[in-house]
Amino acid sequence: MQTISVKCKVVVPVELRVEIDRTLQGFADACNQILEVAKREKCWNTTKLHHKVYKPVRESTGLKANHVCQAIRRVIGNAKAVKQVHKFQPTSISLDVRTFQYIEESQTVGVTLMCGRVKFKMSIGGYQIALLRGQKPTSATFCKSRKGDYYINICVDIPSDPTGKTPRVIGVDLGRRDIATTSTGKSWSGKQIQNTRDRYSKVRANIQSKRTRSSRRLMRRLSGREQRFQKWLNHNISKQIVSDAKSANATIALEDLTNIRESLNQKPRSKTERRRTNNWAFYQLRIFTQYKANIAGIPVVLVPPAYTSQTCSRCHHVHPVKGKSYRSGKSFKCGHCGFEHDADINAALNIAALGLSVSQPESPGISCQLVSHCVAGVPPVVASGEGQLNLFPTNYFELG
Repeated sequence: MQTISVKCKVVVPVELRVEIDRTLQGFADACNQILEVAKREKCWNTTKLHHKVYKPVRESTGLKANHVCQAIRRVIGNAKAVKQVHKFQPTSISLDVRTFQYIEESQTVGVTLMCGRVKFKMSIGGYQIALLRGQKPTSATFCKSRKGDYYINICVDIPSDPTGKTPRVIGVDLGRRDIATTSTGKSWSGKQIQNTRDRYSKVRANIQSKRTRSSRRLMRRLSGREQRFQKWLNHNISKQIVSDAKSANATIALEDLTNIRESLNQKPRSKTERRRTNNWAFYQLRIFTQYKANIAGIPVVLVPPAYTSQTCSRCHHVHPVKGKSYRSGKSFKCGHCGFEHDADINAALNIAALGLSVSQPESPGISCQLVSHCVAGVPPVVASGEGQLNLFPTNYFELG
């Protein structure tokens, strides 16, 4: 089963908006109080934190019992997901089976507020109705948008096909010039998203320098457009990657780019390049691809990205001189066997070969025989044996 979130617009009468906003504010206040106690006491265990904060938080906020329990879970969950938890804003509230009910016959939801249980009509289309048909969801998140509209994100379980071993692997190389390139030769240019991000950056800089009422209003209107465009683009790319893997009955191999920003920000670069790097949304693309692949029954494996762009996909040779590479921009020409190819497709082919080593450990893997002076120019972490170069750390998988 794959759990997804179905976003539904809620029709809220004018007289109930005050009660919703009061509940949202109370939930945010509860989360902030709980966060202060957790930091002060250095307590990040849900059960222990519950005994410390439940009674005082409920007395000070007036929230229902289950709202306080959900606030504790929200604080602990955010602390585990991000390195630094900031102040909570009154924009959403977590609901469980005791504070939320979905009624399919009337397409309404029952939500427990501080004033009690209230039913709301949902304004949804056929797509949401199809996903909710026959479901009995037990959790949801009630949200308020910047424009003042109210939505409820209902968590539903979608049946997924069982995954299995397949001899085929589609490697996906991620980058800024081309957002994604597959080992089958398909690529998605990053020029459009780069131009869009640069344009929004210039607009924000001009607006922020004016500091007028109209400029602040324009900033609120522009807020979120860039993120929505990136999200739409990643949804389309991930959908096509999963569709290609489904038709080819292949596993998808992705680069594990965890902490890529931290490593790149240590290098001296211009302010523009640093902004462009920090605007990457590769993790979002990875998450979209993984959950779509899970529903389609397509296995997804992660491989380390080191040396995938510098290795020849034909002879698996790496440039013997440290700091130099056979890659030049979009072209790759191996100095060992003379192989020439698109650099991103060459990297995707290496990722596909590594993905095969993960999905089928009995496969030969990737290694190459190099003369001793070649190994001497390679960092010790990747040197393995005399004259043999294992391109990736063995804590991921065993290479041949």
